[in-house]
Amino acid sequence: MAGPHSPNPTVGTNGPLPHTEGGPHQPPSVEYPHEHTATGPAFAAAPASAQPGTYPGPLPTQPPHAPGARYPNPRRKRLIIGILVAVALVAASTAAIVYGIRTNGANTGGAFSEGSVKTAIQGYLDALAHRDVDTIERNALCGLYDGVRDRRSDQALAKLSSDAFRKQFSEVEVTQIDKVVYLSQYQAQALFTMKVSSATGGPMHGQVQGIAQLLFQRNQILVCSYVLRTVGAY
Repeated sequence: MAGPHSPNPTVGTNGPLPHTEGGPHQPPSVEYPHEHTATGPAFAAAPASAQPGTYPGPLPTQPPHAPGARYPNPRRKRLIIGILVAVALVAASTAAIVYGIRTNGANTGGAFSEGSVKTAIQGYLDALAHRDVDTIERNALCGLYDGVRDRRSDQALAKLSSDAFRKQFSEVEVTQIDKVVYLSQYQAQALFTMKVSSATGGPMHGQVQGIAQLLFQRNQILVCSYVLRTVGAY
Protein backbone atom coordinates (compact mmCIF):
# COMPACT_ATOMS: atom_id res chain seq x y z
CA MET A 1 0.00 0.00 0.00
CA ALA A 2 1.46 3.21 -1.05
CA GLY A 3 2.02 5.77 1.63
CA PRO A 4 1.47 9.49 1.40
CA HIS A 5 4.98 9.99 0.03
CA SER A 6 6.49 8.35 -2.93
CA PRO A 7 9.53 6.23 -2.26
CA ASN A 8 11.20 7.68 -5.30
CA PRO A 9 12.82 10.87 -4.22
CA THR A 10 13.05 12.10 -7.72
CA VAL A 11 9.40 12.17 -8.14
CA GLY A 12 7.51 15.09 -6.76
CA THR A 13 4.04 16.07 -6.74
CA ASN A 14 4.57 18.08 -9.80
CA GLY A 15 6.59 15.45 -11.60
CA PRO A 16 10.18 14.46 -11.60
CA LEU A 17 12.80 16.99 -10.83
CA PRO A 18 14.94 17.96 -13.67
CA HIS A 19 18.60 17.00 -13.57
CA THR A 20 21.51 17.22 -15.86
CA GLU A 21 23.45 14.45 -17.27
CA GLY A 22 26.92 13.53 -16.34
CA GLY A 23 26.76 13.99 -12.62
CA PRO A 24 24.84 13.59 -9.52
CA HIS A 25 21.95 15.73 -8.75
CA GLN A 26 22.86 19.13 -7.28
CA PRO A 27 20.30 21.20 -5.51
CA PRO A 28 19.82 24.65 -6.90
CA SER A 29 21.98 27.31 -5.31
CA VAL A 30 20.19 29.88 -3.33
CA GLU A 31 21.75 33.26 -2.75
CA TYR A 32 21.02 34.99 0.45
CA PRO A 33 21.07 38.74 0.49
CA HIS A 34 23.61 39.07 3.35
CA GLU A 35 26.09 36.46 2.26
CA HIS A 36 29.27 37.49 0.48
CA THR A 37 32.04 35.67 -1.11
CA ALA A 38 35.31 35.19 0.64
CA THR A 39 37.01 37.61 -1.69
CA GLY A 40 34.70 40.53 -0.99
CA PRO A 41 34.46 42.60 2.24
CA ALA A 42 31.78 41.69 4.66
CA PHE A 43 30.71 45.31 5.04
CA ALA A 44 31.26 48.34 2.88
CA ALA A 45 34.06 50.62 4.03
CA ALA A 46 32.77 53.66 5.83
CA PRO A 47 33.81 57.10 4.50
CA ALA A 48 36.92 58.68 6.00
CA SER A 49 34.91 61.42 7.69
CA ALA A 50 32.84 58.83 9.59
CA GLN A 51 35.76 56.73 10.84
CA PRO A 52 36.15 56.81 14.63
CA GLY A 53 39.05 58.81 16.06
CA THR A 54 39.28 61.12 13.06
CA TYR A 55 38.86 64.90 13.66
CA PRO A 56 36.24 66.28 11.30
CA GLY A 57 37.69 68.96 9.12
CA PRO A 58 41.22 70.39 9.07
CA LEU A 59 43.23 70.50 12.31
CA PRO A 60 43.56 73.95 13.96
CA THR A 61 46.86 75.59 13.27
CA GLN A 62 49.14 76.65 16.16
CA PRO A 63 51.79 79.38 16.02
CA PRO A 64 55.16 77.74 15.63
CA HIS A 65 57.57 78.16 18.50
CA ALA A 66 60.83 79.85 17.76
CA PRO A 67 63.64 77.35 17.67
CA GLY A 68 65.69 77.32 20.81
CA ALA A 69 63.25 79.54 22.78
CA ARG A 70 63.98 79.57 26.53
CA TYR A 71 61.81 80.61 29.39
CA PRO A 72 63.29 83.12 31.90
CA ASN A 73 65.20 81.59 34.77
CA PRO A 74 63.62 82.36 38.19
CA ARG A 75 67.05 83.16 39.66
CA ARG A 76 67.80 85.58 36.86
CA LYS A 77 64.42 87.21 37.33
CA ARG A 78 65.05 87.70 41.06
CA LEU A 79 68.51 89.12 40.30
CA ILE A 80 67.05 91.66 37.89
CA ILE A 81 64.41 92.69 40.45
CA GLY A 82 67.12 93.07 43.13
CA ILE A 83 69.21 95.27 40.85
CA LEU A 84 66.22 97.49 40.07
CA VAL A 85 65.40 97.84 43.77
CA ALA A 86 69.02 98.76 44.56
CA VAL A 87 69.03 101.37 41.80
CA ALA A 88 65.78 102.83 43.13
CA LEU A 89 67.22 103.02 46.67
CA VAL A 90 70.38 104.73 45.43
CA ALA A 91 68.31 107.24 43.46
CA ALA A 92 66.12 107.96 46.50
CA SER A 93 69.18 108.43 48.75
CA THR A 94 70.80 110.77 46.23
CA ALA A 95 67.63 112.81 45.98
CA ALA A 96 67.41 113.06 49.78
CA ILE A 97 71.05 114.18 50.06
CA VAL A 98 70.61 116.79 47.34
CA TYR A 99 67.42 118.03 48.99
CA GLY A 100 69.16 118.22 52.37
CA ILE A 101 72.10 120.15 50.95
CA ARG A 102 69.80 122.60 49.21
CA THR A 103 67.65 123.00 52.30
CA ASN A 104 70.61 123.49 54.62
CA GLY A 105 72.21 125.88 52.20
CA ALA A 106 69.04 127.92 52.03
CA ASN A 107 68.69 128.00 55.81
CA THR A 108 72.37 128.84 56.28
CA GLY A 109 72.23 131.63 53.75
CA GLY A 110 69.24 133.12 55.57
CA ALA A 111 70.94 132.89 58.98
CA PHE A 112 74.33 134.22 57.87
CA SER A 113 73.29 136.93 55.47
CA GLU A 114 75.74 139.75 54.87
CA GLY A 115 73.61 142.22 56.81
CA SER A 116 73.13 139.98 59.85
CA VAL A 117 76.83 139.06 59.96
CA LYS A 118 77.85 142.72 59.76
CA THR A 119 75.46 143.67 62.58
CA ALA A 120 76.71 140.85 64.84
CA ILE A 121 80.41 141.73 64.37
CA GLN A 122 79.77 145.42 64.88
CA GLY A 123 77.90 144.73 68.13
CA TYR A 124 80.74 142.59 69.46
CA LEU A 125 83.42 145.20 68.60
CA ASP A 126 81.33 147.94 70.23
CA ALA A 127 81.13 145.79 73.39
CA LEU A 128 84.95 145.52 73.40
CA ALA A 129 85.34 149.29 72.87
CA HIS A 130 82.89 150.11 75.68
CA ARG A 131 83.86 147.31 78.09
CA ASP A 132 80.44 145.64 78.00
CA VAL A 133 81.56 142.56 79.97
CA ASP A 134 78.23 140.65 79.78
CA THR A 135 78.02 140.96 75.96
CA ILE A 136 81.69 140.02 75.55
CA GLU A 137 81.27 137.04 77.86
CA ARG A 138 78.07 135.86 76.16
CA ASN A 139 79.76 135.88 72.74
CA ALA A 140 83.01 134.34 73.95
CA LEU A 141 81.21 131.37 75.56
CA CYS A 142 79.81 130.59 72.06
CA GLY A 143 76.37 129.29 73.08
CA LEU A 144 77.34 127.89 76.50
CA TYR A 145 76.49 131.04 78.45
CA ASP A 146 73.19 129.71 79.93
CA GLY A 147 74.77 126.41 81.02
CA VAL A 148 77.81 127.78 82.87
CA ARG A 149 77.22 128.12 86.65
CA ASP A 150 80.38 129.96 87.67
CA ARG A 151 81.33 132.63 85.15
CA ARG A 152 83.89 134.56 87.19
CA SER A 153 86.82 133.38 85.09
CA ASP A 154 84.88 134.23 81.92
CA GLN A 155 84.15 137.70 83.23
CA ALA A 156 87.84 138.24 84.00
CA LEU A 157 88.76 137.10 80.48
CA ALA A 158 86.14 139.44 78.98
CA LYS A 159 87.68 142.41 80.87
CA LEU A 160 91.17 141.52 79.64
CA SER A 161 89.92 141.29 76.06
CA SER A 162 88.28 144.72 76.34
CA ASP A 163 91.40 146.30 77.84
CA ALA A 164 93.58 144.92 75.04
CA PHE A 165 91.20 146.21 72.39
CA ARG A 166 90.95 149.69 73.94
CA LYS A 167 94.70 150.01 73.97
CA GLN A 168 94.58 149.80 70.17
CA PHE A 169 91.31 151.47 69.18
CA SER A 170 88.92 153.92 70.66
CA GLU A 171 86.25 153.27 68.05
CA VAL A 172 85.70 150.91 65.10
CA GLU A 173 83.24 150.69 62.22
CA VAL A 174 82.69 147.61 60.08
CA THR A 175 82.53 148.80 56.47
CA GLN A 176 81.97 145.54 54.60
CA ILE A 177 81.89 141.77 54.78
CA ASP A 178 84.49 140.50 52.33
CA LYS A 179 83.65 136.78 52.42
CA VAL A 180 81.60 134.28 54.42
CA VAL A 181 82.63 130.62 54.58
CA TYR A 182 79.90 128.26 55.78
CA LEU A 183 81.28 125.50 58.01
CA SER A 184 77.85 124.00 58.66
CA GLN A 185 74.23 125.04 58.88
CA TYR A 186 74.94 126.87 62.15
CA GLN A 187 78.63 127.77 61.89
CA ALA A 188 80.56 130.13 59.64
CA GLN A 189 83.60 132.35 59.54
CA ALA A 190 83.69 135.80 58.03
CA LEU A 191 86.43 138.02 56.67
CA PHE A 192 85.51 141.67 57.22
CA THR A 193 86.96 145.14 56.78
CA MET A 194 86.66 147.99 59.28
CA LYS A 195 87.74 151.55 59.80
CA VAL A 196 89.35 152.34 63.15
CA SER A 197 90.18 155.28 65.33
CA SER A 198 93.39 155.11 67.37
CA ALA A 199 93.36 154.77 71.16
CA THR A 200 94.31 158.45 71.52
CA GLY A 201 91.31 159.50 69.47
CA GLY A 202 91.12 161.33 66.19
CA PRO A 203 89.40 160.66 62.88
CA MET A 204 88.70 157.12 61.73
CA HIS A 205 90.96 155.85 58.99
CA GLY A 206 92.53 152.74 57.55
CA GLN A 207 91.19 149.55 56.02
CA VAL A 208 91.83 146.96 58.71
CA GLN A 209 90.75 143.37 58.04
CA GLY A 210 89.70 140.88 60.68
CA ILE A 211 88.35 137.31 60.86
CA ALA A 212 85.42 136.37 63.09
CA GLN A 213 84.19 132.88 64.04
CA LEU A 214 80.38 132.86 64.09
CA LEU A 215 77.68 130.64 65.59
CA PHE A 216 73.96 130.86 64.82
CA GLN A 217 71.81 129.94 67.85
CA ARG A 218 68.26 130.90 68.84
CA ASN A 219 67.93 133.36 65.97
CA GLN A 220 71.07 135.14 67.11
CA ILE A 221 74.60 135.26 65.70
CA LEU A 222 77.36 135.01 68.28
CA VAL A 223 80.96 136.08 67.65
CA CYS A 224 82.93 133.31 69.33
CA SER A 225 86.30 134.92 68.59
CA TYR A 226 88.01 137.35 66.26
CA VAL A 227 91.57 138.17 65.18
CA LEU A 228 93.08 141.06 63.25
CA ARG A 229 94.73 140.52 59.91
CA THR A 230 96.71 143.81 60.14
CA VAL A 231 98.96 144.59 63.06
CA GLY A 232 100.30 148.08 63.78
CA ALA A 233 99.91 151.24 65.80
CA TYR A 234 96.97 153.48 65.06
